[in-house]
Amino acid sequence: MTERPYSQAAENNKAPILSVLQQHCQAPGALLEIGAGTGQHAAWLSGRLPHLHWQPSDVAANLPHIRQWLSDPGSQALPPVELDVAAQWPAGPFDYLFTANTFHIMAAPLAETCIREGCRQLTDQGKFLVYGPFNYDGQYTSDSNRQFDQWLKEMDDNRGIRDHEWVVEQFARQHRQLLADHEMPANNRLLVFGRD
Repeated sequence: MTERPYSQAAENNKAPILSVLQQHCQAPGALLEIGAGTGQHAAWLSGRLPHLHWQPSDVAANLPHIRQWLSDPGSQALPPVELDVAAQWPAGPFDYLFTANTFHIMAAPLAETCIREGCRQLTDQGKFLVYGPFNYDGQYTSDSNRQFDQWLKEMDDNRGIRDHEWVVEQFARQHRQLLADHEMPANNRLLVFGRD
């Protein structure tokens, strides 16, 4: 078996993310993780949030790597399922949606689709939690975010750090409001959207 992928960023941010999820995901329910990546978050967080039915999802190519992480003894995540944001979504509804470090990888129209289709999969009182870097008032929040954004755009012009205001507007179109904006390590944020 090939060596499973490892993300140092996921290792660094999992505990701060857990503390926010513990605040906003207290009621038992089903959680869909959009873009589970390596699977590290799913494996570690699901074991510490046993009241959630944690459903990891990603593009088909990433599912074998995620399965490797979910074999860890502490994981309580469900087997990963394929998710094409622009096409096929797992059957909902879900009480929670969580995604980490995806909006700056997706082209803006795809991020918009993710928000629209994701909100359709949410229960009426469900919450959509988005982790990652964001700009505020069109400005970078740090030099490291500026450098990161330039690096993203060098790889693909469609990538880039999204404006906080733009993200809030996309959710407002789906009748979901910003409930909380948590400051996170390494100049990231965790935004929580839902009904007032």
